[in-house]
Amino acid sequence: MSRIGNKPITIPAGVEVKLDGNKFIAKGPKGQLERELSDEIKVNIDGTEITFERPNDLPSIRALHGTTRANVNNLIIGVSQGFEKKLELIGVGYRVQANGKGLTLALGYSHPVEIEAVEGITFKVEGNTKISIEGIDKQLVGQIAANIRAKRPPEPYKGKGVKYADEVIRRKEGKKG
Repeated sequence: MSRIGNKPITIPAGVEVKLDGNKFIAKGPKGQLERELSDEIKVNIDGTEITFERPNDLPSIRALHGTTRANVNNLIIGVSQGFEKKLELIGVGYRVQANGKGLTLALGYSHPVEIEAVEGITFKVEGNTKISIEGIDKQLVGQIAANIRAKRPPEPYKGKGVKYADEVIRRKEGKKG
């Protein structure tokens, strides 16, 4: 039994959902998102509740059951509340500046690192070492945050680099250990 797939989703006020064949469309105060769903999982929209049914208990169908429910839930949360990822720059001389809609990062390289603005994503710079990435698409927000972190991942000796705000870096002792 899929525990995630069996949970119904309640539709918050101000959010409209529609099923057009295999395409699930969610409209809310933050915008509109749509996603192509699999044929195997049946989606039932009853007033303010969405439930999901699977035809059999094959392992691939069971996995798809929970995944489909999670994806639809992320669409509904995205159009009603939105998603946010926070990054921190740690290191001497590491800083960030807002450059129009994009970002300019100084990460210890001989050149500044430019991050282009993507449609549907907004950057907020707090101080000169904190970045907040906001948007309605959870996958896109996470991918942009991962791309920025990949420019200079944190190293284990001094902890310098770009890290998520809630990330804990395991530190190593170095030569004297």
